[in-house]
Amino acid sequence: MVRITRVHTGGGDLGETSLVDGSRVSKSDKRIEIVGNCDEVNALLGIVLMECMRLPDIHSDGRERVGVKDVKRVCAPHLLRLQSELFDLGAELACPIDKIPKYMQLVDKEDSDRLCDEMDNWIEELPPLESFILPTGSGPVAQMHLARTVTRRLERSMVSMKDEIRPLALQYVNRLSDWIFVLTRWVSLTLKEEETLWIPKGRR
Repeated sequence: MVRITRVHTGGGDLGETSLVDGSRVSKSDKRIEIVGNCDEVNALLGIVLMECMRLPDIHSDGRERVGVKDVKRVCAPHLLRLQSELFDLGAELACPIDKIPKYMQLVDKEDSDRLCDEMDNWIEELPPLESFILPTGSGPVAQMHLARTVTRRLERSMVSMKDEIRPLALQYVNRLSDWIFVLTRWVSLTLKEEETLWIPKGRR
């Protein structure tokens, strides 16, 4: 297990930080930007989880809110798993590809394929899209849309260094943004919320 007894070291006071192999790079280095984007996605999923778990189970009149228990039951374990996987990914991304320690646990094909399997299961319950969806909604839904867009930013930053990143890591992140989008739609449906659709200018 990791044991951290001190956070501040002063080592970054001049704008540098260490990669996992101990090499020093600027905090503006492309690899550090990628690691930061991964950390941001993870933090946003934590906010999504918070928003899901604080959804009230009961209406003000005492009636049970439709779908809330199902959203909590599904989202809590899935999001917590994703947060751990993103932590694994962040550690990998903080390593030059040729210096990834043998002991490091990496996201693998099973993790990537699981995202597709879960998406497929949720999609079976969803109505087909007839327009683009605007990124808005209740607390967890709006935050999921934000998490999806930041995941795309993570993917773009990884593509900028794709020759120095495992292809499977990039595949995982590409699928993750789709996964978040599908889960967002499933949460909206389960909570009986109307999705806000884009209306073309000529019809507005």
